[in-house]
Amino acid sequence: MEKKYNVDSFNLDHTKVKAPFVRLAAKKVGEKGDIVTKFDIRFTQPNKEFMSTGGIHTLEHLMAEYIRDEMEGVIDLSPMGCRTGFYFTVWGDRTEEEIANHLMNVLKKVAVWDKPVPATTEEECGNYKDHNLEDAKLYAQKWVDGISQKGWSAF
Repeated sequence: MEKKYNVDSFNLDHTKVKAPFVRLAAKKVGEKGDIVTKFDIRFTQPNKEFMSTGGIHTLEHLMAEYIRDEMEGVIDLSPMGCRTGFYFTVWGDRTEEEIANHLMNVLKKVAVWDKPVPATTEEECGNYKDHNLEDAKLYAQKWVDGISQKGWSAF
């Protein structure tokens, strides 16, 4: 892939990928040898479909909280502005398959979630009124089904 822009995803040909997927977006090695790895976790097909704001917001709350129970070294899980997925950043040299397996465990739980969504009060959340658990559950199940059928690869 030719690097035209500084932002990795701007260099990705969004017409070639097949969602859902897990894609290594970047790996950085710090001055002291620390490795930080960032992944593109795509839920919907770019430029064809996108997640509702309430659905992606609720999905982010559930994933961000429970991925930390699933694995060590989580730095951040952030929704993409295009609302087709998330960036997931972790310490260490991690593989797409490893991340997909951990996310599969979390998203299987989210798909059948029947408890309160964490951190949805005015004190805990900057947009606490914009949540949609039913959408989040649908997106989680779609990701699980898609990865189960085609694997985690973007292509």
